[in-house]
Order: sequence, then structure tokens, then C-alpha cells
Amino acid sequence: MRPWTGAGRRRGSSCTSGRGRTAGTELLAQLFAPEATYQTAPFEEPFRGLPAIAAMWEAGRAGPDEVFTMASEVVAVDGDTGVARVEVRYGEPVDQHYRDLWVVRFDAGGRCIAFEEWPFWPKGTQGGWHGGPTPASA
Repeated sequence: MRPWTGAGRRRGSSCTSGRGRTAGTELLAQLFAPEATYQTAPFEEPFRGLPAIAAMWEAGRAGPDEVFTMASEVVAVDGDTGVARVEVRYGEPVDQHYRDLWVVRFDAGGRCIAFEEWPFWPKGTQGGWHGGPTPASA
């Protein structure tokens, strides 16, 4: 889990915000398995597969020059599943701040196969996430 959260900081990616921070989304293949799912919030339908995850990240990013800081702490690891507490601040000066819990399942190679996030924003501030795709049964 620690190498995975560290990879996000080194590559300038913040999974919880849906922003890639680097040109394109090619680096996602190093973090996510091709069949991975990405749930942006509890009760949201997950994005399924690397192409859908990449499209969601690309749609939500403000650009590769967006200023942000990210700190993470591994909370628990059990087998192939890890939980991390993540804090992200955007802008200089900071104009958006949130905390997030990530629940991440990994394949044998260390890539994410299931990502679930639980985002939280300070009282009185505006937050948000990408709603999941429309379920096929809708």
C-alpha cells in the first residue's frame, strides 16, 4: 500500500480528485490493472476498466500545471487490500482542501484492481466528485 500511495505523490497524481496532473493518462496503467474498477464515492456506480478510468481522470483535471499537495498515511493492510487516509490541498493559496479514505485492492503485481474512495470536505466548503457512470439497468 505504501509504495502505491507514494507512487501517486511522485507521479503527481491524486486519485481522489480525478485529476491526472501530468500530460495524458498513460501513467495510470502503472497504477491500475486493465480491468480495474474505480468508485469515486460511496453508493456511486464504479468506472470499469482502464479506458473508463482514464476518461474520468482526463475529464476532471484542471491541467498539468495545477498546484497541489498530497499527504497519505496507510491505516490498514489485510492481504490484498489496503486502506489509506489522504489529505489534498489545491491551489496557492489553497482554495480547496479535503480528506479522503481509500480502500484499495491489489493484484499480484501491485496494481490496483478495485479502488473505492470516501471523500470529505471541511464544513462550509464546496466539494464534489465525479459521479459514476449510469448503470446499465437504468
